[in-house]
Amino acid sequence: MPNYAESHRDLDSYISARVPVIGMRTIEQQRALRLVREVATHPRRSSMPFWIYTRATGLRDLRTNAPLQEDRSLTGAMEYAASQFTARPNATLVLVDPDDLEGDTPLTRHIAEVARLAGNNSGSIILLTDTPVWSGLQRLGMSLQLDLPDADEMYGVLAGFLTDHQGIIPIAWSEDDARRAAETLLGVTEAEAVNLMATVAAKGSVDKDDVPALAQSKDRIFSDLTGLVKVQLKDADYTVGGLSNLRDWLRRKNQLMQADLRHTEIRPPRGVLLVGVPGCGKSLSAKAIAAEWKLPLYRLDMGAIHGKYLGESEGRFREALETADRVAPCVLWIDEIEKGLAGRDDGTGVPQRIIGQFLFWLQESRSRAFVVATANDVRSLPPELLRKGRFDELFFVDLPDAQDRKEIIQLYYRRYVKAEPDPDQLARLVDLSEGFAGSDIEGALHDVGAEVYLGGGAEALRPSFVMDTFANTIPLSRNNPEQIEEIRAWGRERAVAAGRTAGATTQGAPGPARRIVFMED
Repeated sequence: MPNYAESHRDLDSYISARVPVIGMRTIEQQRALRLVREVATHPRRSSMPFWIYTRATGLRDLRTNAPLQEDRSLTGAMEYAASQFTARPNATLVLVDPDDLEGDTPLTRHIAEVARLAGNNSGSIILLTDTPVWSGLQRLGMSLQLDLPDADEMYGVLAGFLTDHQGIIPIAWSEDDARRAAETLLGVTEAEAVNLMATVAAKGSVDKDDVPALAQSKDRIFSDLTGLVKVQLKDADYTVGGLSNLRDWLRRKNQLMQADLRHTEIRPPRGVLLVGVPGCGKSLSAKAIAAEWKLPLYRLDMGAIHGKYLGESEGRFREALETADRVAPCVLWIDEIEKGLAGRDDGTGVPQRIIGQFLFWLQESRSRAFVVATANDVRSLPPELLRKGRFDELFFVDLPDAQDRKEIIQLYYRRYVKAEPDPDQLARLVDLSEGFAGSDIEGALHDVGAEVYLGGGAEALRPSFVMDTFANTIPLSRNNPEQIEEIRAWGRERAVAAGRTAGATTQGAPGPARRIVFMED
């Protein structure tokens, strides 16, 4: 993508070549105007007239800002330029954000006629706009796009801001901190970056903790996000029981997410694909990653992506991925990805094109958007999605083993009962929960918590009630043992274990449902 220096070079060459129409597309009007002024004020162009038109100020001299006429209308500015282009060589008119440039309209045809007059006498018209320009007008010249600041330019913006405030407020940032902040602020405009830094400085200091906090502050800039749904995290989303291998792997990836990789060939972590048994913590892991890494969490809603018109689904999906690049660093959660990418035999070809877009983005994007994709029906996943190099790793989330179940029981016991389980009782609950998914354990202890609330506190809770609740919980591994065993057999052979062990036989998982009542001691 063209950065400021490249756009400066291109604009300089277009003006030197006296191209009749120069279309500059950007959403940063002030930054683009600064670029034009830098090119216009070069000493070798001191004798060349430059005029600028805006709706607010009318037609003025670009260098001195002196008004050229009382008529502030665009029509008046065009008439003035037309008369000057025929009389003076090497003149340049800058039109800032004129309306109706996209189609064949009277305005675009008028601009084209004036551009032809300019071209006959080595004149130019520069169009600063955030919309496409009608092809009939654009074919008269050249175009360039001024993209958002890259990491180096953003670092220069931050360094200038910190220099301006040096000695006024305490600043604890090192150069590495400023570099990390610049990476964090990729995707925002220069003005937005200055506003965010001003908000940080307004509290009276610039601290080390402000670097990761910028990701949350940046998140507030974006409201209406195409295809993305902002997920508000709760305290309960900060902790995941079990999945020790996955958690250790994620800690290492977090170091890369925060590292300065500019002078290496290493790209930021791309993401992880979690497949496995339903209810074992795949979706919760996405929330826990965002909470632990202190990054905003967005859910890519595949249902909202699909449209009924030709090309609509692909366009929405492309916009969603572009938005994810812009809001990065973030965690991008795609829940049950197999449903959004299913339909390989669909005659429309839409699923295949969406898969192609997604794979290309996974391969080529260098933004710090970390994807957490989850899948239950692994048989529906396209094979090319599982190839090494798409995601950083493919993890299989199995039913928790005894040690993981102990950790999960302790986690939810504290949350719902507001107490620590008795060691003997904990050991019996671990045995009773053989074959349970994490959601089964949570459901059982939620019922226990409700009984504590209704019964007057944890002190009045009967131990036998807890045992009874666990014994009478029928997990999915017993309700649908064939499907669960098929999922587990796939994961044992094709993925890395997310927990300490993988593929251990679930003793007692298959079999008839049973009801056990523990009599009170």
